[in-house]
Amino acid sequence: MVSINKTSSKPYYEQLMLSIKQEILQGVLVAGDKLPSVRELARDLMMNPNTISKAYKLLENEQVLITVKGKGTFVKKSDSTQRDDFRIQMLKGKLKDLFIEAGHLQVTHEELVEWIQESEEMWGMKNED
Repeated sequence: MVSINKTSSKPYYEQLMLSIKQEILQGVLVAGDKLPSVRELARDLMMNPNTISKAYKLLENEQVLITVKGKGTFVKKSDSTQRDDFRIQMLKGKLKDLFIEAGHLQVTHEELVEWIQESEEMWGMKNED
């Protein structure tokens, strides 16, 4: 299921969140799918349960997961009509930073476009023209 790179500088809980979102984008996880319990996933990934719990809670706050007391944690059905404008602006800021860094490193426009297309294919995102 999810994967964590223990040598990455990115915090484990962020890696876990991105990994779950990636699996949803790719269709590996779909609405209604049950995720492993915090203890199970902590054991499988050899991580602290608090880290798993933090990732699950943040994904609940983002309306990606839902926890039903006594039943478990599930992938929540997405409401495609609802967008989180605040998080979209945060993402836009990250993209701006990326473009500044790319310009500094003399990355070409063509390379950036190629990277975006590769990412769309790799992560299962569809171009909706």
